[in-house]
Amino acid sequence: MKKFLSLVLMAAMLLSVAGCSSPAKPAESTPSGDAAATGKLVVYSPNSEGLMNSVIPLFEETYGVEVEVIQAGTGELIKRIQSEKDDPYADIMFGGAHSQYISNPDLWESYVSPADATLPEAYQNKSGFTTSYVLDGSVLIVNKDLIGDIKIESYEDLLNPALKGKIAMGDPATSSSAFAQLTNILLAMGGYESEEAWDYVGKLIEQLDGKVASGSSAVYKSVADGEMIVGLSYEDPCAQLVRDGANVELVYPTEGAVYLPATSGIIKGAKNMDNAKKFIDFILTPEVQDIFGTTLTNRPALAEAQTADYMTPIAEITTIDEDREWVNSNKDALATKYTDLFASLQK
Repeated sequence: MKKFLSLVLMAAMLLSVAGCSSPAKPAESTPSGDAAATGKLVVYSPNSEGLMNSVIPLFEETYGVEVEVIQAGTGELIKRIQSEKDDPYADIMFGGAHSQYISNPDLWESYVSPADATLPEAYQNKSGFTTSYVLDGSVLIVNKDLIGDIKIESYEDLLNPALKGKIAMGDPATSSSAFAQLTNILLAMGGYESEEAWDYVGKLIEQLDGKVASGSSAVYKSVADGEMIVGLSYEDPCAQLVRDGANVELVYPTEGAVYLPATSGIIKGAKNMDNAKKFIDFILTPEVQDIFGTTLTNRPALAEAQTADYMTPIAEITTIDEDREWVNSNKDALATKYTDLFASLQK
C-alpha cells in the first residue's frame, strides 16, 4: 500500500503514517468490468490491519488506484464523517456494525452493487446504502482441559449446576458481543419479548454467580487461560485461538446462532465516487470473498466462498436470522431490562 495512515484518537487526533505489504495476487482476482480506473480512494476503517492487508493492496494493484487508509474505532469515525458532511475527506467507510450505518442514514450515498444479489437474502443491501462483506456469529468457547464429561452443545446446557461460577459473559449494556449474545439467546429461546426467553436469561444470570467479564476479550481469554470452563463470545477471536493451537473448541448452540454482518458504505458526497463504487463491487467478488474465508477468521458474506479448515462449514451450523431493525430500535430497552434483572438476582 502506498500510504497507510493510522488515526491516533487523542485530543488533537494526530495522524501517523505506516506502511503495509501487499499479499500475492491470487489467480483470476480481477473482477469483471473495466479495471482501468486511476486516481485515489480514501478509506475510513475500524478493521484490523490483517483484514486491511488482505484487501487494500490487491485493490490498488487491480485498479491502479492509490488508497489512503485512516483507521480508528467505528464511533470516532462516524463522528468524523458527521463533522465533515459539508466537505467529506473520505470516500468509503469500510467496516462497522450494520446498526451504526442505519442509525446515520444521512451520511451515506445510495449504491447497491450488482454483486449484492449474490449474497444470502438476509445480508443483502435492503437499505440502499449498506453493503455486507463478512459475518460474525455468536458462539460458545469451551476449555477442552476443564470440560471433562460435561456436555455443552446448547444454551440449555449452560444451566448445568456443575458450571455455576465457571461461565464467562460480559455486560450487554457495555459490550457489543455480550449484547449480541443476549439478543441471540432471546431469539433462540422464544423471542425478544417472550417471558420464556427472559426466564432463561434469569437462570443464566444465576449461573454466572455474580461474575461479569470486563470486556469482550476478557471472555475468551479467561476460557483459554483456564479460568473459566465456557464463555459466551463471538466467532472471530475464538476461531483465531483454534487456528493458533489453543486447547479450546467452538460450540454453535443447537438452538441457533445469529450471524451479524460487518458493513461498508460510500460516504455521501464522496470526491472519488467512481473508485468508491468499484471498491464496493470489489469486496463482493468471489476472489476477495475467498481471501476473507481462507486467510481470516470472519465468515465471508458470500455463502459459496471458500473457508479454511479451522472454520466449521456454515452448512453444519444451525443459524437464525435476527430482526436487526427491531433490535436496533430497542437496544437501550433490552440492555436496561437485562441490567435490572441482573441486579435483582444478586444476593
